[in-house]
Amino acid sequence: MALISLEDLDGLDDAQLDDDITDNPEPMDEEDRDRLLTHWQAVASTHHVSVPPDMTGPIQEMTHNNQQREPLPFTPVTCHEKMEEVLYDERLYPAGNWACVTEAEGLYEQSVSLGFMKLMRFICKENSKGRYLGMTVPVVTNIRMMEDGNTLKKDVQTSYFLPAEFQTDPPRPSDSDITIVYREPIRVIARTFFGSTTEETLTRQIDLLWEILGVGDDLHRDGYMVAAYENPSIPRRRNEIWFIRRNL
Repeated sequence: MALISLEDLDGLDDAQLDDDITDNPEPMDEEDRDRLLTHWQAVASTHHVSVPPDMTGPIQEMTHNNQQREPLPFTPVTCHEKMEEVLYDERLYPAGNWACVTEAEGLYEQSVSLGFMKLMRFICKENSKGRYLGMTVPVVTNIRMMEDGNTLKKDVQTSYFLPAEFQTDPPRPSDSDITIVYREPIRVIARTFFGSTTEETLTRQIDLLWEILGVGDDLHRDGYMVAAYENPSIPRRRNEIWFIRRNL
């Protein structure tokens, strides 16, 4: 995970760190920490985002705990297939507490990157518990559409579902830009896609799912959700576009 978020790495085969850095459970030495920070800075720069040196701690913490990720709970509703290919499935996600931050940069990927950097700091000890909270997946972004229905608004909310351990007693963020939001249950239609997420790719995925579903009044058209599951060092990382039902 990184300031570049779960959203922003693509085509990293030539730039990936050695396995002994990313997979080694032992504490990193100063050289490894510098290499890791330099790696993330190089990747982030391709999206016009900078990683400050004070992100070294959160980057190291997230890398060290990369294999320990808690999935969001949900109840499956239906799965729609065509010729053994899953077109989309429908799920019910329960109510719960989320840590949320909103950014409004020039590019979608910039907003998500800066927002997730703040969430990383919150997860990695900048909270009232003073400890690493643990990672949940997917990380979800809320996007809103302009009146034309084809253009994303600049403000993007990036959200992290608090681990089960903290749902009844949410830690307070040190950063005032982060708010803990209790969300009611949602029922979504989800379609998987792979690779990077930009305004262009998201618009294409939204159009594709509408083409599959056809016209319907029971789904919101003014906003969607994007779920990211993979570590950003994976070139073909898994994402989903979520359409939200008006009623459960």
